[in-house]
Parts: sequence; structure tokens; C-alpha cells
Amino acid sequence: MSPPVDPNGHAAASRPAGESGVRGIGVDLVHLPRMREVIERWQERFLRRVFTDGEIAYCQGRRDPTQHFAARFAAKEAGLKALGTGLRLGINWRELEVRREPGQAPVLVLHGRSRTIGRARGGSDRLLLALTHDGDYALAQAMLVAPDATAPPR
Repeated sequence: MSPPVDPNGHAAASRPAGESGVRGIGVDLVHLPRMREVIERWQERFLRRVFTDGEIAYCQGRRDPTQHFAARFAAKEAGLKALGTGLRLGINWRELEVRREPGQAPVLVLHGRSRTIGRARGGSDRLLLALTHDGDYALAQAMLVAPDATAPPR
């Protein structure tokens, strides 16, 4: 069976226009020296307020924990932007959790109120996530997609 074609003979998109499966996109950039300063000043109080136990263990097990905390903080900010909420509507930081399975890309898992909002916006419980850090910066991009949407190719 041949793929559908448009009037010009080009392969047509498999989904109608506007049905890409993407429900929201967010991006955030964190300055590592600022993150280092916040962690040094507030220590466990900050870490426990923002990060899950699993995230704290992961970051503290790395050679430079600050860059990993910064990337995860950026991921949470990007996730809130993808949800379109910020920290309003009763969402707290720990409801967005960065998880990474060996050999797989990280994902941002939604819990509690953030999960409810993500589902209400037609998204799945996990946001696609890209994390990077270079020099003094960590960057994250999060994408809320429909539960049946195929992940974009890498």
C-alpha cells in the first residue's frame, strides 16, 4: 500500500494538520554558579523542597552534582512551561521527577496535581526530555505529548 500523497505528489503527513500529538513545549536555562550558590546557602532545605529522593541520590553520586541538579531544575521549569502552569494550581516541585533508565533518554514523570493537569491537557504521564550542560549552563527542553504519540526520532 502506498503512503498518502498531497496534490503535488509529495508524501502527506500521517496525521491531519494540528494533530501532531504535541500538547506543550517548554525550555529552561540554568546558570550553574547561581545553582551552586543556592545549594551552598540553603543546602538540604532547598534540595528536599525541590528534588525527590531519587533525584538527590542520582545527583550526589556524580562527579559534579551541581551540574546535574541544575539540569534537573531546568527540566522541572521546562516541564511546568510545557504544562502551561508554572507553580500555580497547586503544583509543587517534587511532583515533576526526572528519571533515567540505563541506556535510555531521561523522562520527566508527572505525579499528583501535575499528572492531573497533564492528562487534562491531553498529555501522557511522562514528558519527553532533553538535558545538556556545557560550561556554566544547564539546559532542558520538555515536551508534553499525547499518550499515543510516537516519540520523535533522535
